[in-house]
Amino acid sequence: MLELNSKTAVKTERPERIIQFGEGNFLRAFADWIISNMNEQGAFNGNVVVVQPIEKGMTDLLNKQDGLYHVNLQGIENGKVTNSCRLIDVISRALNPYSHFEDYMQLAEQPEIRFVISNTTEAGITFDPTCRLDDRPASSYPGKLTQLLYHRFRHFHGQADKGLIIFPCELIFQNGHHLKRIIHQYIDLWNLGQDFKDWFENSCGVYATLVDRIVPGFPHKTIHAIKEKLQYDDNLIVQGEVFHLWVIEAPQSVALEFPASECGLNVLFVNDEEPYHKRKVTLLNGPHTLLSPVSYLSGINIVRDACQDPDVGRYIRQVMFDELIRTIDLPEEELQEFARNVMDRFTNPFVDHQVTSIMLNAFSKFATRDLPGLKEYLQRENRLPKGIVFGLAALITYYKGGHREDGAPVTPADDVTVMEHLTSLWQTGDKHAVATGVLAQTDWWGEDLNLLPGLTALLETYLSDIEKNGMRTALKNMLNQ
Repeated sequence: MLELNSKTAVKTERPERIIQFGEGNFLRAFADWIISNMNEQGAFNGNVVVVQPIEKGMTDLLNKQDGLYHVNLQGIENGKVTNSCRLIDVISRALNPYSHFEDYMQLAEQPEIRFVISNTTEAGITFDPTCRLDDRPASSYPGKLTQLLYHRFRHFHGQADKGLIIFPCELIFQNGHHLKRIIHQYIDLWNLGQDFKDWFENSCGVYATLVDRIVPGFPHKTIHAIKEKLQYDDNLIVQGEVFHLWVIEAPQSVALEFPASECGLNVLFVNDEEPYHKRKVTLLNGPHTLLSPVSYLSGINIVRDACQDPDVGRYIRQVMFDELIRTIDLPEEELQEFARNVMDRFTNPFVDHQVTSIMLNAFSKFATRDLPGLKEYLQRENRLPKGIVFGLAALITYYKGGHREDGAPVTPADDVTVMEHLTSLWQTGDKHAVATGVLAQTDWWGEDLNLLPGLTALLETYLSDIEKNGMRTALKNMLNQ
């Protein structure tokens, strides 16, 4: 078995055109995989310089392998099971700005650099007022980026064609808007001047993006078999699902410079990211939240098994295709295709996704993922979505705790105040009190949901049926209504 580096594997030399803040699993299995595909198809000719956003990271390991690693994609594609490995050769080098600050700043002087991509976690796009321009480097990611942009502005004397295109991939709605606002805060804090502010505003673009690919990461369970198959000692293999989606809120001029959509990749350049954000939250995260308590209390532990169960699978499809999908303003064919892809992802034979892992803080998840769909459906259809309401009843029952029918423990986890409130409601033994007490929590929902026509009565009905007949029978009763 060979060590993996540029001496044992082919690595193509290309100009460094992209700075990537973040060396973790997601960007390597997502953005770098996309760039690799563009390079291979001749639509793009560029490599990536990885910048480690925090003091400790993986730059040494990346450089040891000369930036080479494999992406192992697993899942269902076009109805068929796939399990592929691809060598990624787009990372030219990795820099730690905490130990090589001058090398980091010199990136700003490279004329070919055009793009910045980042994934510094949700906590990464924050404003730290203690950051200073002469820090080596600034502690926050926006601070580091502002340092780099200002150095580039000065080095190239404010040339308009030396601006950068910036794609943040952090899981924050309107991430680009947040990042741009924080950069302006640093420009003001550091008194960098109106000329630089104008250059940043007019010559650079910070664009909101939505990213979607499940990336479990390093394949600990199967690593020896994968290495044996590849015949490389690759210690940076990253595993991900086949599905990928990158929505970028940017003009077509940017799409021409980053032509991923021309390469058969699921990369969309759109005027407004919000409908796609809503689609993902509603049709991926929404069903996840609802299926979890229904599945677990039906004796099912894995998301894939829930989708393949006759009753629970029918329930999931009802919620997704008959209820939630009707609340989104995008073309019907596009929504149907996305929903089918979600079902393929839920049934991925390579991922054992525990339904209990989705249950953490489930009430706050329901509030953001499912409640908007419930209200929108009621408004559009003039009736309640039974599947969503039943899911809420299952969720409330899950928070009762205890044991399910086969003896497995039911152990909800949430904020202490949420747990205490649910416990006190269930201790009344009154389903009406439980229903009204949950729906009245304006701190959770932002309003008193008892005011929604018919919701209190329907929720109470489902709570009573679940307690009297068990989850399986209650589910069948709801489905057959």
